[in-house]
Amino acid sequence: MPELYDLVLKYKPDLIWSDGDWEAPDSYWNSTSFLAWLYNDSPVKDTVVVNDRWCNNCSCHHGGYYNCADKYKPGTLLAHKWEMCSSIDRLSWGYRSNMHIDELMDEASIVEELVKTVSFGGNYLLNVGPTKEGVIAPIFEERLLALGRWLDTNGEAIYESKPWRVQVEDTGTVWYTSKGPVVYALFLVWPQDNVLQLSSPTPSPATQVSLLGFAGALQWQKAPGKGLLVTLPPLPPSPLSTQPGWALRLQGVQ
Repeated sequence: MPELYDLVLKYKPDLIWSDGDWEAPDSYWNSTSFLAWLYNDSPVKDTVVVNDRWCNNCSCHHGGYYNCADKYKPGTLLAHKWEMCSSIDRLSWGYRSNMHIDELMDEASIVEELVKTVSFGGNYLLNVGPTKEGVIAPIFEERLLALGRWLDTNGEAIYESKPWRVQVEDTGTVWYTSKGPVVYALFLVWPQDNVLQLSSPTPSPATQVSLLGFAGALQWQKAPGKGLLVTLPPLPPSPLSTQPGWALRLQGVQ
């Protein structure tokens, strides 16, 4: 614990991510004393954020945001801010020289985790294990760069977004986020007939639909019963057509 005081005073972090909490109670770690100092007297008392891993009965009960457990997936909207921490290597949080490609998350799996997490109001923490020299292995670099390219196109639906009134369609194939009056519908499988059905949004005469990364408005019509049917553009071979997920921007819907 003395090292944490030193880190805060020296580097003034915005976030402190504690771990190893299950080993002992707070009286052993002196975590309550540290947190009292952190939030009342430290140089970052007005800005710092902490997670919930500070003693063996603290997780998912106390903290600026909840980790609850590794790879936590509540599957519902929580009242408290939470985070899903995941690892590209499905078997380890550190570096393994004997890892196999089929033991690693691919780009599509990473994007799927990200979309589901954000739609339920969570942060997404993606871990890579560096070598003992501090080098990120090329396969991890490739995965991170691929996620970055996907976010270059679709990040508008992710960054600074908030959960919408509906988080996922009953079909389990479309997830929603929002930003002010704008709603985003994220889907991971391109419909074969190029028509995407959205049952949850209620359209209006002012409704406009567009696909992030694609210029121009998309055609839509009211769906039988409720929702709308969006006609997606026929995509020729391109980075947009091969990406592992897409996002629609919906304006003028409720």
